[in-house]
Amino acid sequence: MTFDVRLPAPLPSAAASPDHGAGLLLRSRSGDPDGPETVRLPLAPVAGDPGTLRAALPSTVRLAEGRWNVFLALDGAPPRRLLPGVNDLRSLMDRVPHADRTWLGVYIPYATKNGNLSVRSWQRWPHAEAGELRVVDGGLVLRGRLYGAGVAPGARLEAWARRHPDGPPVVVEAVAEGTGFTAELPYPPLAAHPVWDLWLRPGGSAEPVRVARILDDIADKKRIFTYPAERVRPASGDGPDVTVTPYYTLSNDLAVRVDAQD
Repeated sequence: MTFDVRLPAPLPSAAASPDHGAGLLLRSRSGDPDGPETVRLPLAPVAGDPGTLRAALPSTVRLAEGRWNVFLALDGAPPRRLLPGVNDLRSLMDRVPHADRTWLGVYIPYATKNGNLSVRSWQRWPHAEAGELRVVDGGLVLRGRLYGAGVAPGARLEAWARRHPDGPPVVVEAVAEGTGFTAELPYPPLAAHPVWDLWLRPGGSAEPVRVARILDDIADKKRIFTYPAERVRPASGDGPDVTVTPYYTLSNDLAVRVDAQD
């Protein structure tokens, strides 16, 4: 990922020199104690484009999962937040991670609610990418793709109640389709709890993988991707009907919300 920073005035003489010290600062909002709170990328003048500096975020740099605010740092001046310009995010669409990699870092720039530039980052491996979601009568059909592991016989989709992690999950078969999978999750068994997080267990005793959608150019899916609510009767047959709605969390993980009917 590259950042082109357009300054409102001609570059200071110090910024035009090779050792100008200008940098792009990425500051973590989370303050992860296990990783750096600030990543500094050197800025260099762009040939043939006076007034523009460019920084590159190498694919080898790992940004801890979360949100990173972007600042411009010039010698002799305090860092200042950057405003987003034109984002060319075509390279982020329909990405296919290489099978031989050992980690997956996804970085998507976006504008904050205050109009500043930030970067949303994910670190996942293996990764279960959600694809088509189809609401059917009494349930949800999910198609997805698994990267970093194989979908083996016995693979299953597991829904875990968020507020009751020690309780039993709702488990259904995940049918393998090459590196892809399809699963149909019935809604009535979900009526007992308000929120369920979805995980793919690739098979046997393999560790579960969180189902999410991150391999595109949309940093916050919760506001963009909406799905119809389905009214269902609890599997026990007791109690009032509920409405069940799939949604993406603030981390773009796939979940299901259950709301009681008035």
